[in-house]
Amino acid sequence: MDINNHVIIAGAGPVGCTAALILAQAGVKVTLLESAASLIEDLRASTFHPPSLDMLDELGVTEKLLPQGLIASKYQYRDRTSGAYAEFDLGVLSDITKHPYRLQCEQYKLTRTIKPMLEETGNADIRFSTAVTSVTNHADHVEVTIDGPEGKDTLSGRYLIGSDGARSEVRKEMNIEMEGFTYPELFLVVSTDFPFEDHLPNLSHVNYISDSEEWCTILRVPGFWRVLFPTIEGTSEDELLAPDKIEERMQRLVKSDAPYNIVHTTLYNIHQRVAKQYRVGNVLIAGDAAHLNNPLGGMGMNGGLHDVFNLCPKMIDIIQNGASEDLLDLYERQRRDVTIDFIQSQTIQNKKNIEQMTQEQRLEHIDGLNKMIADPALAAAFLSRNNMFDALKRAAEIT
Repeated sequence: MDINNHVIIAGAGPVGCTAALILAQAGVKVTLLESAASLIEDLRASTFHPPSLDMLDELGVTEKLLPQGLIASKYQYRDRTSGAYAEFDLGVLSDITKHPYRLQCEQYKLTRTIKPMLEETGNADIRFSTAVTSVTNHADHVEVTIDGPEGKDTLSGRYLIGSDGARSEVRKEMNIEMEGFTYPELFLVVSTDFPFEDHLPNLSHVNYISDSEEWCTILRVPGFWRVLFPTIEGTSEDELLAPDKIEERMQRLVKSDAPYNIVHTTLYNIHQRVAKQYRVGNVLIAGDAAHLNNPLGGMGMNGGLHDVFNLCPKMIDIIQNGASEDLLDLYERQRRDVTIDFIQSQTIQNKKNIEQMTQEQRLEHIDGLNKMIADPALAAAFLSRNNMFDALKRAAEIT
């Protein structure tokens, strides 16, 4: 294999699979490494923003993904006590996107959609149960030592993309520091088939619900609702995941005569961190390996997708057209800067907004949102920022 036309990708999550497809469809040979035995059925991310759908459409993915999810053209900010709400309609963005809605679709459906498309290109070698154990940068290529079903081996490629998640081995091998902080509390996600839409008037598919005691988000995906709760710092994981405690939470949210049918529960730490570097020589990182943020607003996975839609065309230009490798430094400047200035700041603000502690503050916030909604120009500006168009525009302006 010509190592100059070969890119190694660590991590077959949404970001790694998408990077592989961009490159493979352009004729670049890719080796996609995944430490798990198969594509992971991860339920964490479930919202695709309009610009992400536009980008995936260029690969032929969106048309395959749409039937697997739910179209959410509207989303709400609600007050849990009074029921007051503000509802935004993404239709006001129709002049800047082919997809003026969010798609509620679990992230594993993206990887399952992309895998056969990768195989069809004839340019992808997908290896499961294969972990990266070491990385060596050279002047004009990179060597990756792997441990797979057939034992240890060494791969050589022009570049390595580390899209191997929050605990990225690639990032550790490059000694890249993650700057930022971790919230003291854990987040709990409970999935249930309970019909919230029959009990909370005019509920949309995406709802951010503020409250003085326990805020939450309620998101619809095919077949069930996902409810995200904050937890009290210092509470043990066993207590947080205890069925009776989860039942108490759900009953406080909406009273049910019958016990809730809980489909799935997840408990996880929440970080606001950004890698100090996105590039070390011929090694680059993207997605959760490069940045972590709280899930309010659904910007984590989408930000990772935007990373590789920025990075991979630059790699293609270098490999196939002899473009300057300065493009890889430009990737770092563009994506790291907007992650800090837009994604991190917006997700931190989203958390602060939903945590409004007094009812007066909560209702004042919702009233302000409704006044904004009444002005189409203001509503479009708000939605452009919250659905990541502004971040992409800013990245394109960085040289």
